[in-house]
Amino acid sequence: MEGKIYQNHTLEWEITNFIKVWVSVVVSLLYCHVASRIVPRGLTRIITFIPVMCLFLALPLSLHSMHLGGMSAFFIAWLANFKLLSLALDKGPLSDPTLSLPQFVAIGCFPIKKSRPNPCPSISKKPGKSLWNYLTKVLLMAVFIRIYDYSEHLHPKLIMVLYCFHIYFMLELMLAAVAALARATLGLELEPQFNDPYLSTSLQDFWGRRWNIMVTRTLRTPVYDPALSVSALVVGRKWAPLPAVFCTFVVSALMHELIFYYLGRKRPTWEMTWFFLLHGVSLPVEIAIKKVLNGRCQLPRVISTILTLGYVMATGFWLFFPEFFRVKSNVRAFEEYALVGAFLKDLFGGAVKARNFNSTIIQLPSVRR
Repeated sequence: MEGKIYQNHTLEWEITNFIKVWVSVVVSLLYCHVASRIVPRGLTRIITFIPVMCLFLALPLSLHSMHLGGMSAFFIAWLANFKLLSLALDKGPLSDPTLSLPQFVAIGCFPIKKSRPNPCPSISKKPGKSLWNYLTKVLLMAVFIRIYDYSEHLHPKLIMVLYCFHIYFMLELMLAAVAALARATLGLELEPQFNDPYLSTSLQDFWGRRWNIMVTRTLRTPVYDPALSVSALVVGRKWAPLPAVFCTFVVSALMHELIFYYLGRKRPTWEMTWFFLLHGVSLPVEIAIKKVLNGRCQLPRVISTILTLGYVMATGFWLFFPEFFRVKSNVRAFEEYALVGAFLKDLFGGAVKARNFNSTIIQLPSVRR
């Protein structure tokens, strides 16, 4: 009984902190909205935004859960800060002068963008994923959670493969929920997140067009473009994308280390950094080979897909996923599922008992005195 009370108190405390964090985010973005209209772009605006960006780095330390804390850290410390950096240069989604105040705050917080009118009505947009697609992924996640109960009888590599798909499905479902809310309330659209990464035919295809596309776009203005300009002066325009890509992976590596520090509050081992540095070297090598070959030699699509996914998963098992297990993200995630389930059961169970009790009182026959 005491354990249940402690768990409920912990959940309520986390939710309270979650509300405080996001109220602070909204107020800070309101300040940035006003400042961007007054302060000229460039270094002066960056200095104006620095207190907010430092606050956004500190706020996730108030949260400790995998879901509320992890997603908040990603939205605040990563997305919001890099969008503010782009805004300081008068670029990026927040620089649109037609944004209303609620739209500015929502786009600053979440991976969403303003809907654009279709310039060619005769050409329909690519249809979004169907409801059945998301329902299938919910069902598969439920199956995965059930399979984890028998993890001691399964090969560890198989469990890691399941984690790969679990993380992908979870991210897509959570972002789809954000998209639905933004579309219903503010008429905003979700930024492209994933485009069937399991169909990638190269590392360039995987990182640039299929996996976490939103992050790629967010890093382009404040990281990739400046690195590209500097590299063009050193190695020329033809080869400038190679060091620019590497610089982008370096920044991504550091941000991933920060996110995992928020999740586990443990000193980094830098394995995840090595994962991104390895891909930060592999991708430019692949691009260079493509430039040299100029389309003269191409592998069959099936072979290239197998090699790409094999390389990503092998390096992920080696350097990326150990960090997940080190911070016990899998164990903590399932504990949170159980905690939320128990909380909802107590909440609705209490409501049902109260309703039945009231009905019983109403139905009691009157007693003659």
